[in-house]
Amino acid sequence: MHREIFYMWRDRSLRNLLLIGPLLGLVLFYATYSAQALKDIPTAIVDLDQSAASRELVSNLNYAENLKVLAYPESYDKLEELVKRGKIVVGIVIPENFGQKVGLGRQANIFTMVDGSNMIYSTNAVTAVLTVTRTVSAEIGIKSLLARGINYNQARDVYQTINFREEPWFNPTLNYAYFLVLALALNVWQQCCMLAACMNIIGERGRSSWYQIKSSGISKAKLFFSKSLIHISVFMLLVLPIYFLTFVVLKVPLRCNFFIFLLFTLLFVIALHSIGTLASSFSRSAVDSSRFGMIIALPSFILSGYTWPLEAMPHYTQQLTKLLPQTWFFQGINYFTFKNPGLDFMARYFLILSVIAVICYGVAALIVSRS
Repeated sequence: MHREIFYMWRDRSLRNLLLIGPLLGLVLFYATYSAQALKDIPTAIVDLDQSAASRELVSNLNYAENLKVLAYPESYDKLEELVKRGKIVVGIVIPENFGQKVGLGRQANIFTMVDGSNMIYSTNAVTAVLTVTRTVSAEIGIKSLLARGINYNQARDVYQTINFREEPWFNPTLNYAYFLVLALALNVWQQCCMLAACMNIIGERGRSSWYQIKSSGISKAKLFFSKSLIHISVFMLLVLPIYFLTFVVLKVPLRCNFFIFLLFTLLFVIALHSIGTLASSFSRSAVDSSRFGMIIALPSFILSGYTWPLEAMPHYTQQLTKLLPQTWFFQGINYFTFKNPGLDFMARYFLILSVIAVICYGVAALIVSRS
């Protein structure tokens, strides 16, 4: 064990990767999502009507919570050019006959364009526009009924017959920092850990000390148990600063007991290390082993279902991702940090991570014993 610590610390590139990589990722990701929610979405309004009603609508749009009106182009073509150049995300076009139709109590169509080239921006923009248009539409409708002599309360009730009230649970403010920062930092951490784990066996075969170990009579089981124990301990020590900064300094919510959360992380580390050890056991070189590890570690976060639902993936992809410990870990992270559904529900996640570790370590042991 002392020998393994010495080798890990002496390898400067590995030491910097493990120590600096995850923490740097955490800082960068928090800085990226520090705004927590998208506001001030760049908006442009084309008022082709220039009536009192259209100017009132423009005034209402200027006070919209998440929209920021930056331009008032004179035509649809100029609006399109602003969108193409990335200046504007939302474009609103008020038609020439808007005021006339509103005055006559007729339906008036307003064209709203949302730039769909950036899905995060466009999704938030659609929500912001819908909020504004519902409010403005109701106000215009109520004013139209009042002009006909209908009582205000009766006019209001016409537009509030069914009132849909939205209430996000578990992340009420729809905070991007709460949802993404920890997961992205842990993604960097697990990739660094996978690289180190992939050296567990093949790293010894490439050293002259391998022959000394064999001649000394130390068993392979004792050697690799000691090495694995050090790797797992180091990986856990590296994740503690991430958790401290995330939950204590940055105040990201954690709904479950921290020690249960830590135990869940430990099981994931063991399962992750077992896959790296397995890749290390059948690889012909350290480079090949690292490639196998990265093939698994790099796409695993996207495939885990954290950012894109598993249910929306093809059936064969869903089944394949269930073989990866990252899938169960990142799904579990979401449950623990936001919902805490209880140990009876999470027991399945603990069990599957344990099974993955037993199978991968077992296969690696068989391969090494025959080498």
